[in-house]
Amino acid sequence: MSMNHYIQFMQSFIQQPKQVGSIVPSSRFLAGKMVNAISWDKVRTVAELGSGTGAITGAIEKHSLKNTKVFLFEMDETMRRNLKKDYPHFNCHPNACQLVEIINGDGIEQLDCIISGLPFFNFKQDIREILLDQVYQALKPGGLFVAFQYSLQMKKRLSDKFVVENIGLVPFNFPPAFVYTCRKVLKDNNKAGSDYS
Repeated sequence: MSMNHYIQFMQSFIQQPKQVGSIVPSSRFLAGKMVNAISWDKVRTVAELGSGTGAITGAIEKHSLKNTKVFLFEMDETMRRNLKKDYPHFNCHPNACQLVEIINGDGIEQLDCIISGLPFFNFKQDIREILLDQVYQALKPGGLFVAFQYSLQMKKRLSDKFVVENIGLVPFNFPPAFVYTCRKVLKDNNKAGSDYS
């Protein structure tokens, strides 16, 4: 990652700390932990929420199949412009609160996997709930939601909506991060099948 990306990320954090969540981009260790939770040979559609400078996006590009449809969501206009330039073959959008509408508009009913770097606990409760509902609705039954957070404050809320299969700590990140690997299981079916683990 270039020095310009670090400077850009820091500037965005200073301007909107609650939205960005960290003063530096995710480390390669965190990116690796996120993408290694996914069986990429079974993923045809994926969204990344809070793509930032592309620290995890690059790992998605490396691991995903050539025909995998990738949607990126980033609110920061400068970061989004750079993402479009760096990943022109991915679909890039500003607002993850419109996730379902955007994928449906592209002819996709639900996604195999959703990856998130959004700092959920920093958001107002109504925005946080909209985002979590969008993730749930957009995800296929049995699909994975892989999200990193800087604390365990979201554990209970994520457990209410998903089966939390694993929480892993990534110490080699600033700040250290927890990676939640969650699965969408329909409430009326305790054994919702999955091809995405």
